[in-house]
Amino acid sequence: MTSLPSSVDVAIIGAGAAGLGAVHALHGSGLSVIVLEARNRLGGRAWTVQASPEVTFDVGCGWLHSADKNSFVAIARRLGFELNKDLPPWRERAYGNAFPQDQRDDFMRAMDAFYERLWQAAQKGKDEPASLSLEPGNRWNPMIDAISTYINGCELKDMSTLDWDAYEDTNLNWRVRRGYGALIAAYGAPCPVALNCNVTLIDHSERRLRLETPRGTLTADKVIVTVPTNLIAQEAIRFSPPLPAKVNAAAGLPLGVNDKVTLALEDAETLPKEGNLRGATMRTEMGTYHIRPFGQPCIEGFFGGSFARELEDAGDGAIAAHSIDEIAGFLGNDIRRKLKPLCESRWARDPFARGSYSHALPGHAGDRAVLAAPVDGRLFFAGEATSPTFFTTAHGARDSGERAAKEVLAVSGKR
Repeated sequence: MTSLPSSVDVAIIGAGAAGLGAVHALHGSGLSVIVLEARNRLGGRAWTVQASPEVTFDVGCGWLHSADKNSFVAIARRLGFELNKDLPPWRERAYGNAFPQDQRDDFMRAMDAFYERLWQAAQKGKDEPASLSLEPGNRWNPMIDAISTYINGCELKDMSTLDWDAYEDTNLNWRVRRGYGALIAAYGAPCPVALNCNVTLIDHSERRLRLETPRGTLTADKVIVTVPTNLIAQEAIRFSPPLPAKVNAAAGLPLGVNDKVTLALEDAETLPKEGNLRGATMRTEMGTYHIRPFGQPCIEGFFGGSFARELEDAGDGAIAAHSIDEIAGFLGNDIRRKLKPLCESRWARDPFARGSYSHALPGHAGDRAVLAAPVDGRLFFAGEATSPTFFTTAHGARDSGERAAKEVLAVSGKR
């Protein structure tokens, strides 16, 4: 474990993708740098586990979105991580009769029409709830809302139309065979990181900044804050003197909830690799299932929004139990004996995340720029929520860390 220095030029708070992007960008600058991480591991909301000897599971982010513009693609190649370019199982590869093709086609037409209306609303510059673009009375509205919970971590009523429009999606989605979390941990391996080092206070009242942690106090000339918005909004990390503009901006960019579960699957060969399973359930409270990702003997379930929060509140194992019930409803009761819970996430209950990734509340699309702005040339901000176009993603977080590091170098007279 890296020991805690009493003084550094630059302290970076958080060893997720943003903090690691920042420390890499400061390498070779001549500045002394330390990353302070509350957890006992690197990666933050990127975390790969070996759920069983046969199943590698990304508990957090798993897809390299916008892969042709994703900075982790080059990093994966440099570090020798195999990339998987198979098509995602979202629109194609439906399995079973729970969602017949004619209904799927009808649903896709309704969803595409919704996105067209949402785009039209954004062109008018109205930062209104995305739910206003739903067609009143459309039978597919609850399922369109379910898709929003998977993508945004929230229902459409809580999502800003302008923020949705700002996101850049090139529709190229790749994966890392050994896990996205494993890639990000490898990216951070050479970095100076103090683990189990939760920063609770940033005192910026004097010339040098003072940071309080359970492992002691340290001072720094500059600080880069990369923690999730909910920690700033709920003042788990406090600023002295207070920074109400930052706290308010973070509150306008709350973390939605996305949770995942992986279930071991016996007799896996009887089901297709990389299949997609969901039903025409006409409700927002539903999961979507990925059958045998990478051909592994498992089914992954994915839940979002207030339903994911409810399942977390129901206690450990509730996500797996609901998944097995829902899958049995689609494929028949015989499947129950073939499924066994391996691992599930509970991101809203994670004390150092308190959610999955940010969405701007209606009227708050401008808060990303407010949160990203430096304070006094000494306090800098990064993290996925500060990315102007790649928010919610690991590469957006990494790139924002690099941007904050460049801001530090500019005010330090370094290049």
